[in-house]
Amino acid sequence: MDLTTLELQFDQVLVVALNALSSPPFYVQLGLVLVALLLAYWLAHLLRNYSPLLMRAPTTGAWLPLKKLVYQAGELLFPLLVLLALGIVEEISQQVIAQVWLVRVCQGLAVVFLFYSIITRFVPSPFIKTLFKWVLIPIAILHIFDWLDDVTAFLDGIDFELGNIRLSAYGLLRVFIFGSILFWLGRISNNVGQQIIRKQETLDLGTREVFAKLFEVLLFMVIFVLLLQILGVNLTALAVFGGALGVGLGFGLQAIASNFISGIIILLDRSIKVGDYIELDDGNKGRIRKLNMRSAFLETFDGKDVVVPNEQFVTTRFINWTQNNEKQRYSLEFQVAYSTDIPKMLDIVKQTVRSHPQVINEPDTPIEELADAEISGFGDSGIDILVEFWMEGIDDGKNRVGADLLLMIWQALRDNGIEIPFPQREVRLLNDPQPGG
Repeated sequence: MDLTTLELQFDQVLVVALNALSSPPFYVQLGLVLVALLLAYWLAHLLRNYSPLLMRAPTTGAWLPLKKLVYQAGELLFPLLVLLALGIVEEISQQVIAQVWLVRVCQGLAVVFLFYSIITRFVPSPFIKTLFKWVLIPIAILHIFDWLDDVTAFLDGIDFELGNIRLSAYGLLRVFIFGSILFWLGRISNNVGQQIIRKQETLDLGTREVFAKLFEVLLFMVIFVLLLQILGVNLTALAVFGGALGVGLGFGLQAIASNFISGIIILLDRSIKVGDYIELDDGNKGRIRKLNMRSAFLETFDGKDVVVPNEQFVTTRFINWTQNNEKQRYSLEFQVAYSTDIPKMLDIVKQTVRSHPQVINEPDTPIEELADAEISGFGDSGIDILVEFWMEGIDDGKNRVGADLLLMIWQALRDNGIEIPFPQREVRLLNDPQPGG
């Protein structure tokens, strides 16, 4: 369709409109529409002034979020009542003068006004507001006056080709409009979905974060496929191309794919999670600070981050110190002289160790978790003493319990005159017999 045809159609519509404006049914419909507007305005004003939920914004009380929602929805009373009143007026006009075209045009404009009110009051995004005002409202007006098909055909005629792909102004405009709406809805859905996932207290923190990331990736993949459908791309050909590309990437990115699958396995079996204290087979140890689909960040107590590929947690051995609980058992060793009163010394060491605030020593603590001291062997220079104790957390970083206990034990032994022996050797001198003697 060319521009000349559009001009001819516009002239015809103008002539029809001028004839309609000079007819009595037009003024009857106009009067009914004005009555509907006045009635809707009066009812909206009445409800706002006499309804407790609509008079002022609620600030306290039960069901506060629901009350705020009802108060905000009160801003839509007038456009909703206009639509209701125009529906009644349409029936009256059909029965009285058998013409409703003006009423239906006003109904379309009322729908546009309702959407405009919703976007203005409930959509914070400036981009979506601009898109609605300058794109969607004009499209709605063209549809109301039955000009949308002609304008669409005109824009579709403005095209160019790239190989076997045909692109038109209408197609590009459609992708821009629906793409903007889809990405806006996708962002809102992503935020809401991630908030819901992160509030699931039955899942640990790392699992929630991974599920949130998977939800985001899946959502935007769906949006991308929908955009391809809107653009008119053949998804069958795309699937074949994607399969070939996937095989190539599978060989080239095998390590990345392995780490990704390992991340899924870790997520499902929950062998590690954020906050766990891990000791790797190569000696590195620390707490899991961050866990994603490719690797884990192991934060050591000396301020370093060790990036560990997820595959290592599946294929190699590691120790999870805090898988079930934070309670850990540690041991200390020292020596005392053979002349020591061993029973007295053991009691002193037990009381000293149990007096530390971080050592578990509650009245209901099981006997196997109470701090204990015992003889572990007999050395060359003294008697070997083994001390075992339980504590909450890891004995490193800010919890230097072992070092504190060694100092406390040394002070207790010194105060009670108990000797920690030095290495001792016994040397015998054997004299050779004198010649002739």
